[in-house]
Amino acid sequence: MFSFNIIEHDFSHIHFIGIGGISMSGLAEILIDEGYTVSGSDMNSSLIINKLESQKAKIHIGHSAENINGSDLVVYTDAISKDNVELLEAKKLGIETVDRGTFLGKLMKNYNKSIAVSGTHGKTTTTSMLATVLNKSNLDPTILLGGELDAIGGNVKIGSKNLVLTEACEYKGNILKYQPTMAIILNMEEDHLDYFKNIDHIVETFAQYASGIKEDGYLVINIDDENSQRVINASKCNLITFGINSDADYSAENISFTEEGFPKFVLNVKGKEKYLVTLNVMGIHNIYNALATFAAAHTYGVDIETIIDSIKDYVGTHRRLETKGFINGVKIVDDYAHHPTEIKVSLDALKNTSKNKLWCVFQPHTYSRTKSLLDKFSQSFYDADKVILTDIYAAREADTGLIHSTNLVDSLVKKGVDAIYIESFEDIKNYLLANVEEGDIVVTMGAGNVYKIGEMILEDNRQRAI
Repeated sequence: MFSFNIIEHDFSHIHFIGIGGISMSGLAEILIDEGYTVSGSDMNSSLIINKLESQKAKIHIGHSAENINGSDLVVYTDAISKDNVELLEAKKLGIETVDRGTFLGKLMKNYNKSIAVSGTHGKTTTTSMLATVLNKSNLDPTILLGGELDAIGGNVKIGSKNLVLTEACEYKGNILKYQPTMAIILNMEEDHLDYFKNIDHIVETFAQYASGIKEDGYLVINIDDENSQRVINASKCNLITFGINSDADYSAENISFTEEGFPKFVLNVKGKEKYLVTLNVMGIHNIYNALATFAAAHTYGVDIETIIDSIKDYVGTHRRLETKGFINGVKIVDDYAHHPTEIKVSLDALKNTSKNKLWCVFQPHTYSRTKSLLDKFSQSFYDADKVILTDIYAAREADTGLIHSTNLVDSLVKKGVDAIYIESFEDIKNYLLANVEEGDIVVTMGAGNVYKIGEMILEDNRQRAI
């Protein structure tokens, strides 16, 4: 069994509050495989919950003090409130409690090598791309994803204790709870401003994170990021850089795109070796993700030719520019983009493949992000021919009444963007079905449940065909 040096105690029954979350469920699966008794609670059932139940986890739908009976360690997600009844009961009974980030940090120490992928954007894609490569190597990695990858059958793959690959989110400073043997930093921008004060606070957190990597470890960082030097200066470990516009250890030259929008480029390795690379995912942002993948995998012993062959098999994770289907010549796509930069690069990638109009249905994610980044959001949709805004997805927040999707619509219209607000998913579906034409692309965007609109359109089409 794994060792968790949280307190001097041998744990046997671990309970997860919020076990249905993509990260929490992955941790639970690993512990089940290790022989622990695992229980958990969540507000709703799901395919993830069903999978855990099939693996003998005891799952409770809804939160109750009785749910933690028999557990000797309680792990909780950041998404729950501090007055959660299970968390309060655990503390009342003297049961050890730990947040997900701290628990993941302790788990990583049980592996000989650990790779943590961090950054404002691209964590899931880069982790998945790297997972595809490492899974075809002899490293036999254990993999924890923030999305679902068909190549590993979901969001977790249990391998050996030689190497663990995981995402590392900076929210609430969680990356400071990790000390991987290799830290990948993709980019640093303003986000999660309900926790961070400003960009300086964000960069300082990444710098503190890098300073904690041991001298024999590795910092793999995007040298094109304007804040990268501050992080590099704080580190004492081995430095590996990647980028397009800078003199990096792993760089891309002679970039072009196929008709499908897939990048082709020459990989330059440390100014000595050059290789032709073609990706099977859209957008220039995926060149950066691929360069990070090359840098990490090559540093840990995978030869370049093997990485090139393996990376061709990466065709994306669910909810990352994922083609959901077609209806009367209209392509339905879903994307997880919920930050201004992510929206820009995804729309740019889609625009390059559009034969007619590009429709974007956007569901803002959290009130705090929408309010703090409103001006940047208003500058992110120029590549869309028509933008439809629906209500803000609250996630962990309460509606303060200070921001609404119509505020973003007003800002977009003032900047010349054709944008409207439609409240219900059913009305959005009907509006699209009445207006889209052959050759159009419809992309649903956001980290909430906006993907259901595309599924509703496709289901409507299937019902009419019956």
